[in-house]
Amino acid sequence: MRIETCYFCSSRIFPGHGIQFVRNDCKIFKFCRSKCHAAFKKKKNPRKVKWTKAYRKTVGKELAIDPSFEFEKRRHVPVKYSRETFTKAIEAMKKVEIIKQKRQGAYILQRLRKGRELEQERDVKEVQRDLSLIRSPAAALKQKQGEKMSEDERESDAEGEQMEGIIEDGGEVTL
Repeated sequence: MRIETCYFCSSRIFPGHGIQFVRNDCKIFKFCRSKCHAAFKKKKNPRKVKWTKAYRKTVGKELAIDPSFEFEKRRHVPVKYSRETFTKAIEAMKKVEIIKQKRQGAYILQRLRKGRELEQERDVKEVQRDLSLIRSPAAALKQKQGEKMSEDERESDAEGEQMEGIIEDGGEVTL
């Protein structure tokens, strides 16, 4: 069973589905649905239509350049049938599909990680900008009073240490 790809949106076309358009120069265009066929007739560019796979690849939403895509390329060279080569090819196709899935998943996670980092930076900036909404002015006054009290205590402790040093030296207090 041969599964074709849509000329416009690059989705899969199973046998018995879709529309086939043959131009005067014998170029064959296969479309999965009337939506793709109508867009092609309107001369729309698939790379600029947001719902196509071509758009997603050009914008960087999907993995576009990868060696695993080389296995999907169509080869127009006939190969003599042998059971061994076909079984090896099928096994290789399964392995390639697994590798491709892992790479695409890693690519998506990498894209999402960038978004999370940007979101965190934006949240930090917003909190710093609107800090007055989070911290009440009364709490700031209370904190300032607490700092003044601690400064007064430090000064009194420092004076007390100086007095003790004077008394220990000679026993007499002179100013």
